[in-house]
Amino acid sequence: MSHKGNCWNNAPTERFFRSLKSERLSDYSFVTRRSAEMQALDYISYYNSLRLHSTLGYKTRFAYEKELCRFAA
Repeated sequence: MSHKGNCWNNAPTERFFRSLKSERLSDYSFVTRRSAEMQALDYISYYNSLRLHSTLGYKTRFAYEKELCRFAA
């Protein structure tokens, strides 16, 4: 990561939470904290294994990392 005070330190995390809120949590009204947690965990699973990312060449995060490991070996 970059040095202290660099505005790009939080950019990936902020982008993820923006996606979580706009793509998943905005459509639900949660009765319990547990149901909100389950929706968030479900979205994380979707985000890593099914959602295509334009910055990764329209691949899933898992597919991209698998490809990286294959080239590194």
